[in-house]
Amino acid sequence: MSLIKEIKRRRTFAIISHPDAGKTTLTEKLLLFGGAIQVAGAVKSNKIKKTATSDWMEIERQRGISVATSVMGFDYNDLKINILDTPGHQDFAEDTFRTLTAVDSVIVVIDVAKGVEPQTEKLVKVCRMRKTPIILFINKLDRPGKDGFELLDEIEQKLDLNVTPLSWPINMGAKFKGIYNIFDRNLYLFEPNKQRVENGVAFDDLANPFLVKYIGEDAQILRDELHLIEGVYPEFEIEEYLKGNICPVFFGSALNNFGVKELLDCFIRIAPTPVGRDAEERHVDPAEDEFTGFVFKIHANMDPNHRDRIAFVRVVSGRFERNKPYSHVRLNRKIKFSNPTAFMAQKKELVDEMFPGDIVGLYDAGNFKIGDTLTEGEMLHYKGIPSFSPELFRYVENADPMKSKQLAKGLDQLTDEGVAQLFTGKATGRKIIGTVGALQFEVIQHRLLHEYGASCRYEPITLYKTAWITSENKAMLEDFKSRKASYIALDKEGRDVFLADSPYSLTTSMEKYRDIKFHFTSEF
Repeated sequence: MSLIKEIKRRRTFAIISHPDAGKTTLTEKLLLFGGAIQVAGAVKSNKIKKTATSDWMEIERQRGISVATSVMGFDYNDLKINILDTPGHQDFAEDTFRTLTAVDSVIVVIDVAKGVEPQTEKLVKVCRMRKTPIILFINKLDRPGKDGFELLDEIEQKLDLNVTPLSWPINMGAKFKGIYNIFDRNLYLFEPNKQRVENGVAFDDLANPFLVKYIGEDAQILRDELHLIEGVYPEFEIEEYLKGNICPVFFGSALNNFGVKELLDCFIRIAPTPVGRDAEERHVDPAEDEFTGFVFKIHANMDPNHRDRIAFVRVVSGRFERNKPYSHVRLNRKIKFSNPTAFMAQKKELVDEMFPGDIVGLYDAGNFKIGDTLTEGEMLHYKGIPSFSPELFRYVENADPMKSKQLAKGLDQLTDEGVAQLFTGKATGRKIIGTVGALQFEVIQHRLLHEYGASCRYEPITLYKTAWITSENKAMLEDFKSRKASYIALDKEGRDVFLADSPYSLTTSMEKYRDIKFHFTSEF
């Protein structure tokens, strides 16, 4: 099949939301429709010992939350769908922000009862900055929640989005009767059932008296509300959606598999095919013959038995082929990959070729960092992969002297994933972990124990911020480092880092040492 045909077959998107909005459950149901799984897992049920396919890490099963982005690919209606299920919890936002660089569109899940929540606002803001096309899915219609129009107003105000409903609920909570699909002009009646697919009733003409037969006295309310929608919200246009100017809205109940098929069927018709990316040197089009791609995520121990480390690469252009040598731009050398993989959460299968929009997993012996570019030879540097300055810090100490090698290896590999940063005090040699969220410390401790057999304990440290320091004035830099010796550390690359213990300390240092540059991200 030609490159252009393969590009047109692909849809690569992320599902994002605030925790507990039903994002992972929606992912499960989409996989169910694609035939990728046979039975959806109850994410939070202790009675049913199945867990969500995308939440495959041990700590995710215990906590009932997603802590790492999962990649899942499946075929549906002769299209290749790539879903990236992201963590909702704010402590793992960095993983989600990076994932958004690797997708072409997003589905935002909103809880009908809670409405727009803080984490949703942050994530949508990133999508708006990139003009990423957004589809909204209002979830949990089988529970009591906010009025549909009230919710749409809240979305427009808080998320600064222009919305247009493509489906509309008939009541909600205990009185929930179904949804009317405006996009396809079908009526879907609600029956709680977690594993089946609902069938629609074609209803082009809502004035048809038979509507009463299906939904009783709600028929006239539905007619009035749809008439109001026509008058208030803009008509849906695919071009405006693809530019990020308008956001279609769907309603349903992911847990009950209701409204999900309509969402998927509409999505594959309107969502963008893989789009190009800006490198520092030029814009790269997906239809270019030569392969290019970038690393947006690294994950250690997807299979703890083999201690494997996998780099997730988004294919931007051309065709990725197994056993073909590609240029690692940062290292300026060629690398061949004999066992590239495609993903279904932690399940992997060997692939011979991948196309733009696909996410390929490359086994990594320590060659990759997040943001690295692979090409067929051209020196390109893809940009826009965010790096966060840590906000929380702890000393990390070995709790088992017999396992110091395992601890060192575990810390090295886990911090390579980008979930945390590791610093070594220059004067003391003590290891310091910096993260953007408190839960990260727990995850690192848990994974060190269960994946590396190493136990650690944390000790408090009072730090405000880290800043990488560089200067062409060598004498001033050396003077600063000697005066601040107890606050100087090295990062994993051996670069100097100033550990400011207070805003005052940082401000006065910046004012006094004018020739020193203080960098708040590691990319300089």
